[in-house]
Amino acid sequence: QVRLVESGGGSVQAGGSLRLSCGVSGSTYTGPCMGWFRQAEGKQREGVAGIYTADVTLTYYADSVKARFNISRDNAKNTVYLQMNSLKPEDTAMYYCANGFLGPNRCSELGTGGYSSWGQGTQVTVSS
Repeated sequence: QVRLVESGGGSVQAGGSLRLSCGVSGSTYTGPCMGWFRQAEGKQREGVAGIYTADVTLTYYADSVKARFNISRDNAKNTVYLQMNSLKPEDTAMYYCANGFLGPNRCSELGTGGYSSWGQGTQVTVSS
């Protein structure tokens, strides 16, 4: 069973940066699609960024975070990162990572369905 543990959340002022990490452990049989999602209080969980790693590496971003967030994967460290720059108060949310056996098209949709493993989340709070 794949275990995902997020870390790196915290409180920052608008314009600041944070780097979230998602450590992958347990089974070595992990899906090629890793996603970062967030859920603000009172709102539905939404996809933020995804990375598909197979013969090629493809990355995907929600429009709201393009040019500000960067997703990367270090296979040697079994870790996926989400570098978040130019943070805004509307980025405040609990952030989750997830792993799934999704193809590139499904991975690019940044939908919450189809992921087999989820982390417990890390809180990001951005103050104005």
